[in-house]
Amino acid sequence: MIRSLRTAATGMYGEELVVDVISNNLANINTTGFKKSKVEFQDLLYQTIQNPGVSNTGNSAPTSEIQIGHGTKAVSVLKIFSQGDVSPTTNPLDLAIDGEGFFKLQMPDGRITYTRDGTFKISADGRLVTSDGYLLDPGISLPENTSGINISSDGVISAKVVGETEPEIVGQLELAKFVNPAGLKNIGRNLFEETAASGQPLFGTPDNDGFGRVMQGYVELSNVDVVQEMVNMIIAQRAYEINSKAIKTSEEMLAMANNLKR
Repeated sequence: MIRSLRTAATGMYGEELVVDVISNNLANINTTGFKKSKVEFQDLLYQTIQNPGVSNTGNSAPTSEIQIGHGTKAVSVLKIFSQGDVSPTTNPLDLAIDGEGFFKLQMPDGRITYTRDGTFKISADGRLVTSDGYLLDPGISLPENTSGINISSDGVISAKVVGETEPEIVGQLELAKFVNPAGLKNIGRNLFEETAASGQPLFGTPDNDGFGRVMQGYVELSNVDVVQEMVNMIIAQRAYEINSKAIKTSEEMLAMANNLKR
């Protein structure tokens, strides 16, 4: 009976984690480039009461075994990098990646991070940066008196300068992709870091060699499906309730056994 109490408790702990992850997904439904997560579980160790083919009485051997499970545990919170919808904007510095790839950013301490959030800005010295001021890598600097910017689907950046008839090419976007993007580490602010699980990044230009194309004047929305998340929340709530009832039933049975009289 004590086993059932602990087993049901592992189920309740697991469903609490599921609701935590769903809550984070729903909280970021309007976060540009956000990728939803899901919890993956495994069953725990089994206790074998009877092995198949082994007789305890000397008579015919049983053909099946008796095993009692000890519950479940979460083994990963998997980030799902499916493509989010793209939404048009009126900002020429908004970029969306249609397909595989991440923008590369240089942090103030020199580290390289990666993002799907393409809402870029122009810094005081004319360089392309994120909303937090992190530099796009390789660095792109716009000339003085730039009156317009154009970014092609393959990442060529050209600027229209006041007084000049032809646009000036100022740089080339470079994207990164990973063998296992789900292995990237979330560090907040729409940023990811490389890990041993993700593998080393592969670099290339947009719209070439399997990299996605760049769409100027668009942003990639979150890939969270509100309806699916609400259904998952209902399932988690009911599973939590059922496990709590299993604990209550076990407690009632223990109380009955405790109250037995000779």
